[in-house]
Amino acid sequence: MSTITRQLSGGQETVRAYTRRVEVPMLGEVAVPPPDKVVYYAGLGVLAALQVIEWPIALVITAGHLLADQHLSGLAKGLGEALESA
Repeated sequence: MSTITRQLSGGQETVRAYTRRVEVPMLGEVAVPPPDKVVYYAGLGVLAALQVIEWPIALVITAGHLLADQHLSGLAKGLGEALESA
């Protein structure tokens, strides 16, 4: 298996990991991140609660990771679809 194929397979798994959805009252359907990401975000919350880092910093880090994950999973999905059609 080539390096590109392994990277694309990993990207497709990332897309599949974010396909879990939960129905939340008043918010509707929400995508649930994989367990390792939930632990990461919870760790940031604990650090902020213990005042090791400030809340705004924790929010900026969390937002950055969420945006990066969405961008990467969108790219992986597009590449996967392109490879399937080829």
